[in-house]
Amino acid sequence: MPHKQIDLPMQVRSANFVPGTVNGEERTVEMVWSTGASVRRTDWRTGKPYDETLSVDAAHVELSRLNSGAPLLNSHDASSLDSILGVVERAWIANGEGRAVVRFSSRDGVAAIFKDVQEGILRNVSVGYVVRQYEVTEERGKVPLWRAVDWIPLELSAVPIGADPGAGFRSDEPTKHPCQLTQIRGADEMPEPVKTEVAAEPVAEVATRQATDVPVLAKPQEETTVRSTTPAKPVAPPAPTRSTSAEEAEIMTRQAVAAERQRTVDIYDAQEKLKVDRSFADRLVKEGVGLDEARRSLIDEAARRSSSAGEIRNHVVMTGQDERTSRNAAVENALLHRFDPTAHKLSDAAREWRGLTLLEMARMFVESSGGGVHTTRGLTRYELATRALHTESDFPNILANVANKTLRTAYEAAPRTFQPFCRQVTASDFKAMSRVQLGEAPALDKVNEGGEYKRGPLGEGKESYRVETYGKIISISRQVLVNDDLNAFTRIPQLFGVAAANLESDVVWGIITANPNMGDGVALFHASHKNLAASGAAISVATLGAARKSMGTQTGVDGQTIINVRPAFIIVPAALEVTAEQLLAVNMVPAKSTDVVPQSLRTLTVIAEPRLDAAVNGDKAWYMSANPGQIDTIEYAYLEGQNGVYIETRVGFDVDGVEIKARLDFGAKAIDWRGLFKNPGL
Repeated sequence: MPHKQIDLPMQVRSANFVPGTVNGEERTVEMVWSTGASVRRTDWRTGKPYDETLSVDAAHVELSRLNSGAPLLNSHDASSLDSILGVVERAWIANGEGRAVVRFSSRDGVAAIFKDVQEGILRNVSVGYVVRQYEVTEERGKVPLWRAVDWIPLELSAVPIGADPGAGFRSDEPTKHPCQLTQIRGADEMPEPVKTEVAAEPVAEVATRQATDVPVLAKPQEETTVRSTTPAKPVAPPAPTRSTSAEEAEIMTRQAVAAERQRTVDIYDAQEKLKVDRSFADRLVKEGVGLDEARRSLIDEAARRSSSAGEIRNHVVMTGQDERTSRNAAVENALLHRFDPTAHKLSDAAREWRGLTLLEMARMFVESSGGGVHTTRGLTRYELATRALHTESDFPNILANVANKTLRTAYEAAPRTFQPFCRQVTASDFKAMSRVQLGEAPALDKVNEGGEYKRGPLGEGKESYRVETYGKIISISRQVLVNDDLNAFTRIPQLFGVAAANLESDVVWGIITANPNMGDGVALFHASHKNLAASGAAISVATLGAARKSMGTQTGVDGQTIINVRPAFIIVPAALEVTAEQLLAVNMVPAKSTDVVPQSLRTLTVIAEPRLDAAVNGDKAWYMSANPGQIDTIEYAYLEGQNGVYIETRVGFDVDGVEIKARLDFGAKAIDWRGLFKNPGL
């Protein structure tokens, strides 16, 4: 097979933040940086297209760079420290996707960017990577396929437009890395050898031709080797005799090449099915081993690896802290997989635990606790359950972790529609928190030559609230273990999680429906606050325009300065959700010009909440809210270090079992009426 030595620039792809995973307290967010999808690229040496796919097999992706503190940059700008927005905390491969958690810096210059991510405004990310090994396949009449089977993600960047090749940092000198190509072609299609020296090409031109990707990144440090799926020593076609015509020789050559291709494909197919290392199959292909013999070798290798893995698992039974931690994680995974196989994929280490009952697991933990001095021989099922819950074994902690994970998963998945138009903060304690509304600065007065500057007051208002504690305790008895009732540690905490999320919604939406008094002694929605329509009316272009005018002409704390509040959300009960969406639909064609919905209104986001329907006249009233980044609306708080619902567990004394306590420290308050508007409806 002929080889080509070429130079390749750094490759980049678009990715996405997942706004729903934002942790405001820790300033972290999860992102998907690769799904392995095929991308059409252009070979900048020849101008010809090819398709590139990235294998998302964990064995093919090296995550050392990302997991060693890779930077999160601003649009690939590596020219200054100010361009560093944060750091990659953790990266992993799961369910055919590359995922990562990044943490934003707390410095002032980054806060606004993180706010945009938190609100779902900034979603686009670019990931840069280098490929050390490609598998290249070329077939007549098809675009060549380059499959990366050994590649390294290097850095992540927040970018304005994820698929714009011109959006990122560019250097004057192109950065390339050597790449060895081994082509798969028919003998009659073999090209002339390509020179190993490739002229440099500006990075900007490279990025412009890669229309499906984002900009070229900073300097790489890895070399790239590209390998094909065809062996280095293919089966040679039989040499034609003197009596063989040129046409017959060509047919024989094609048949030999096709047979070699099929042998290669079949060997790699067997390798993937048997979960054998790719390198083992590479050796079989390279040495020209026949298909039947190659399959026998792959089966033997799979059996050998399975036997070795079993010996290792038996050897590491609860002898050290690392093994102990790994074992506990495997048991948790097995229990969570049993509860929800779709959400929790079974790991290899958890397979030996998945068929065991809770009591069988308890027996193994009791016998291994205390250095293996405990025995369960002769114990009844009830005695074994009691001992499992009261010895120093890890089993109660594992059950508690399973309960906590199911609770947090259910809590985070439960809908909380108030979050987009409310602002989250952290409370350091349970004392009342005062929120001072800093008003506008006084108007500037003209200062004559040699004149004196006058002092002016700064208007302010004040609201206060505090975090309250909510909770409940349930007891799970030893009968749960005896009856193998996993639902007690999964389904019940799951219901706790949903209940906690519903409680938060009840508190926040209760402020809207109850219309409480503000710090000035006037109700939240009131004519004197200029945020309550004089008479109820249905949702229409006219009534939305009137509401927007009322918010835009609101004055500051001084009662004089126009602050121009811009509405961002229209909040409706479930009964009006379809009406609001139809009115604001972008593709709606009105019958007459007076029904045209202005573009400024089309930008409103519809939030529907069923709790509004239950209030008096609630199925008719509708509201508008500003973005909490522009002006305070409703603020909600968690106790510091307790962001959301948490559970605590202990071995019960009053009951023979485990006590689980779910706790939520939460509070909310309307801070500024000027960011909200109500129309009683019609």
